[in-house]
Amino acid sequence: MTIKKVTQHPSQNEALIFERSQTGRVGYRLPKLDVPETADILPADLRRDDDLDGIPEVSEVDVVRHFTRISTWNYSIDLGMYPLGSCTMKYNSRLNEKVARIGGFAGLHPLAPEEESQGALQLIYRLQQDLCEITGLPGISLQPAAGAQGEMTGVMLIRAFLDSRDGEASKDRRVMLIPDSAHGTNPASAALAGFTVKTIHSTPEGLTDMAHLKELCDEGGVAGLMLTNPNTVGIFEKNIREICDTIHAAGGLVYMDGANMNALVGVARPGDMGVDVIHLNLHKTFSTPHGGGGPGCGPCLCSKDLMPFLPIPQIEKEGDRYHLNYDYPGTIGRVKAFFGNFGMMVRALSYIYTHGAEGLREATETAVLNARYVSHKLAETYDRPYQSDCMHEAIFSHKKQSKKGVVTLDIAKRLIDYGFHPPTIYFPLVVEGAMLVEPTESVGRADLDAFVEAMVDIDREAQDNPDLVINAPHSTRIGRLDEATAARKPVLRWRDNLDSAVQAA
Repeated sequence: MTIKKVTQHPSQNEALIFERSQTGRVGYRLPKLDVPETADILPADLRRDDDLDGIPEVSEVDVVRHFTRISTWNYSIDLGMYPLGSCTMKYNSRLNEKVARIGGFAGLHPLAPEEESQGALQLIYRLQQDLCEITGLPGISLQPAAGAQGEMTGVMLIRAFLDSRDGEASKDRRVMLIPDSAHGTNPASAALAGFTVKTIHSTPEGLTDMAHLKELCDEGGVAGLMLTNPNTVGIFEKNIREICDTIHAAGGLVYMDGANMNALVGVARPGDMGVDVIHLNLHKTFSTPHGGGGPGCGPCLCSKDLMPFLPIPQIEKEGDRYHLNYDYPGTIGRVKAFFGNFGMMVRALSYIYTHGAEGLREATETAVLNARYVSHKLAETYDRPYQSDCMHEAIFSHKKQSKKGVVTLDIAKRLIDYGFHPPTIYFPLVVEGAMLVEPTESVGRADLDAFVEAMVDIDREAQDNPDLVINAPHSTRIGRLDEATAARKPVLRWRDNLDSAVQAA
């Protein structure tokens, strides 16, 4: 008896839904119209006259199988590690998801009156208390829906405080100092809030250049400093107290990017360092989902002096009751509808309560240990631009591999063949061919070793057979894309003559 050779499964080369279209196929049946038909209920310019021409004609099973097959192609945190530096792709516990789906939380309408929302208000209040304790700052708003919005909220608080403190003279205090290694959102937020950005140089050790910082402060007009700590090259700013004192002496305030709290929670508090305002990323540090662009939550916390300017409403406690306080005359106003993304808050509090104080500290220590392990293991294989001990992120450069024509993008693409999501590449810009690796505390020793082995193997390939790496990936359903052309000349809709449209673009 012979066994017929198995043919390739069609899902290995899935057609577009448009290409699966067959005339006459439908996946629905509408009931017969039981009210008088009104042809002109919509204005003519809003009505289609092509009878849905070009819309794929497919059955229900065609649709289900098509999108199910495509879903199996996705790489996710449930499949393996995401070493994305500055992104913190840690595993999101299913327990947190279960808690978020408790009926009283998941089914609560945002317009429900206070007396019917006491449990939710209590949860938000408790989360606020915990985050204030973790950061060492007493004021908080959970409204911002993402880190960038939390950052923008923090900068607006600084602007409002300065305008209140200095009055008309505040117009002469419009300089925001930002290190050259900062996130791209920092200068954007500063500009949107009406500030002019001046860049602070970094030292060869990857730290803020104190001499340059003081020189810029001496020029006057300083409104504040936007700082990431640990910074974007993964190093703790050991001069943080001196940095804050210098800015305060110049009459400015210090904003800190708290997305990097993964190296600080339970160990150090920014408020104790002299930081005036900070944003956190619940979808990073506190293990709430951030796939697909959100929804997220980027709480903004501040010192006592900035509290009068926080977004409204503020959730406050009187006796055993919780209520919404809108009476903040100096507020910058709302930054998000309702009270923010409540589901993310539920997940974050679940994460905090699950770990407790000791568990949160252990998570921080493990995240730092994992990054230093990777940094140590790859120190002889890849160039390390800075020799200081890293915190929760390890940074490398392609300098050694580029001698063979292999650059960071090639290494990232080749990692896909090894079954790993690439790390963050070409960020921060101060490092040539940067590869920023953040394993997080979710990754065990075996996975770390497998990642290190893959990186070592890719280096060996770069030396012995560079074309193999330059032309990667080889195991994916499609090869390397022309990402520059795709960004500059995007084709955003399917057409029958799609190939011609692409060529024309």
